[in-house]
Amino acid sequence: MLSLLNNTMFFKFQFRNVEYSSGRNKTFLCYVVETQGKESVTSRGYLEDEHAAAHAEMAFFNTILPKFESSLRYNITWYVSSSPCVTCADRITETLKKNKNLHLTIMVGRLFMWEEPEMQAALKKMKSVGCKLRIMKPQDFEYVWQNFVEQEEGEEAKAFVPWEDIQENFQEMQQTWTSRTLPLSKV
Repeated sequence: MLSLLNNTMFFKFQFRNVEYSSGRNKTFLCYVVETQGKESVTSRGYLEDEHAAAHAEMAFFNTILPKFESSLRYNITWYVSSSPCVTCADRITETLKKNKNLHLTIMVGRLFMWEEPEMQAALKKMKSVGCKLRIMKPQDFEYVWQNFVEQEEGEEAKAFVPWEDIQENFQEMQQTWTSRTLPLSKV
């Protein structure tokens, strides 16, 4: 199993779907890439912010995207702890405009600066070029837990135990995006 985090409490702290992200100053991006060609191949991995060098989204474009072949089609799903910043959203938009063979779905744990008009505009631009955006549901957190979080060494895999307000927080964020007419997708 790929190790996103070797501390399960750290996962729950970073991915917890809370409105304000006090103390959560990194974005974790878990990705699944389905390559469609002569043979379908699925790969996955994770990236995290390197604040001095690049945000996780930029790291994906700088390290993973160059390996893609223009003759193949790619369905990419990101599970991110926080929605992209304006700069990353703009890069996503430009990348999808230039690469018609890429189809990107982004599942976000929490919203980053969603109140800001420039952030809302950047997310709408992403939607306009085909990017699908959705708030992570409780089962999405469980998927990340099962597929990207390394369990404590020597222990059997632990079942995902959702935090107390996971469903309520999901519904509130879903309502926030809908009421602000932000570009949600039903994925």
